[in-house]
Formats: sequence, C-alpha cells, structure tokens
Amino acid sequence: MIAEKRADSMQALVLDFLRVTEKAAIEALPWVGSGDKIAADAAATNEMRKQLNRLEMKGTIVIGEGEIDEAPMLYIGETLGKASSPEIDIAVDPIEGTTPAVNGQNNSLAVIAAAPKGTLLHAPDMYMKKIAVGPEAKGKIDLDAPLEETLEAVAKARGKRVNELTVMIQDRPRHREAIEQIRSTGARVNLFQDGDVISAVATCISYLNVDMFYGIGGAPEGVLAATAIRSLGGEMQAKLMPRNEDEKKRCSTMGVDTDRVLQHDELVSTDECLFIATGITDNLLVNGIEKMNGKYAVNSMVVTGVDCEVRYMRSIHALDPVVL
Repeated sequence: MIAEKRADSMQALVLDFLRVTEKAAIEALPWVGSGDKIAADAAATNEMRKQLNRLEMKGTIVIGEGEIDEAPMLYIGETLGKASSPEIDIAVDPIEGTTPAVNGQNNSLAVIAAAPKGTLLHAPDMYMKKIAVGPEAKGKIDLDAPLEETLEAVAKARGKRVNELTVMIQDRPRHREAIEQIRSTGARVNLFQDGDVISAVATCISYLNVDMFYGIGGAPEGVLAATAIRSLGGEMQAKLMPRNEDEKKRCSTMGVDTDRVLQHDELVSTDECLFIATGITDNLLVNGIEKMNGKYAVNSMVVTGVDCEVRYMRSIHALDPVVL
C-alpha cells in the first residue's frame, strides 16, 4: 500500500517536473552561442529553482553541481517545494553540456531525475568512474574487470563480434589509455566532447546502436543517467574518484564508500523514479528548442520507472525568454 502511494505521488509529479526542465531550457536559450557559461548556468538554474519551489512536494537536492556557498547553483542539501510531502530526492543538471550550448553547438539539455526520499545516491559533486549498457548486456559488466573481458561479455550478450561494438567515451586525456585498449580489441570508439548523460542513456535507445558507455565524469551526471537507465532496463556501475582528502572526508560524512564499485541499486534503489531531459540544442536524445512564429517548440524525453516507458513530448510555449 505504501509503495503504491509513493508510486502514485511520483506519477502525479511527472508533468510538473516536465515544466521545470522546459522552463529551464527556455531560459537558457538566449545564451546559446553567447560564450558566457556563468550567465547561461545562472539563467537555467534560477528558473529551475523557481519552478521547483512551486511544486506540491518537499524536494531535496541529493546530488548536483552546486555547493551551498556557490550561488546561484542548486546546492546539495537544498530543499525545494511548498509542501511537507511527498518527500522527494532530486538529482539535477540545469544545463547538461553548458560549453556546447554557449558555443552554439549541439549536445545540450536541461535534465532532472527524481525519486522518493532515500532512494537516490547522496554524494558530493566530484568525479565518478562509470560504465553503462543497455538491457541485453545487463548483468554482464564489471567496472573492476579488464576492459577486454567486459567487451567480450557485452559482445556475446548483444549477439555481436567485439569488432562490431560501439563504445561512447568522452574525449579527454584521462581516457587515452582506455581508448587505446578498446580500439586494440577492434571495437569502435565514438568520442564525444560533452554530454555525459546523453551518451550513457544512449546505450538503452536501440536505434542509436550504442553498445557501451565508459569513462570518468561528474557524479551528478552518473546518478541522472542511472535513473533513466534503470527505468529502461539497462545497467550502470560506478565508483567515486576523490581527488584529495577533503573529498574523501565529504564522502565519508555522507556515508559513501569510495573504495568499491557502486552497483546500480546503490545509485538508484527504486523503480518509482522519473527522468526528464529537455533539449536546448539538438542531441542524441531529443531535438533542441525550435522558434516558430514567435513561439517556441520544446522537445523532451520523459522516462518513468514504474511503467518502464519512454515518452517524447513536444510543447509549444508562447512565453518569451529573457531578451539580452
């Protein structure tokens, strides 16, 4: 009975959370191509905070890109909403792909994940090593195993040869060794500059033909992607990568073990979750905002865990974003 009530509470908030990401994306739009990352982040973040504070819930940011002393970011531990229940864990990235957005490039969106209190990983904003696969390879990955063994297991699960696999990995110097290892097996590497969440979730979208995601990126992006991947039947594993003693202490304070791999259930432990991504500029998951006769066509991907469904939503907004 309690589980049903929680699931109903989450379902009731789907359209409200969709409005949050839509409005954040619209507010970011004037900053596309501006080169101003700070202003773009501030516009999207402030709008997201405003919209979240209008919701009938008590939401808490359990993992995000801001700290309490880094205004205007949505900081870890911040509470939002205008009610005392339902109590909701929130993971957020007001602009996933800020750099491409302000450079006028593809691969940016506004994204949020939510689940009942205590079911999303509560951790600092820090580096996280991640691996993700779609439903066919679920149960076949091990973040601690050699990459060559993992690729063989994924290939077998996917009914492919290793040299037919496609792996998404961010184009960063820290991944140079992994890229060489993957290519040495004959597998193809698709390098991306930004869009950690986009590339991880792509493993669960069959027509995109992405077999695996691998690499070190942000922890908030890991939890966001893990929520969508769980709902889509895939699997993610992760390990926090503290760079100094301060980050280790913060993890310890939050009760997170940095010495072992976190399984998917430790990133998101419930099917009563939702993931919403709204395109700012075009990306693998959804199209960006389109201008239409003074109005804005806004495209979103909505993933709900209880029914394991993906919905692609298109909304028309007459509200003009802030004019520069």
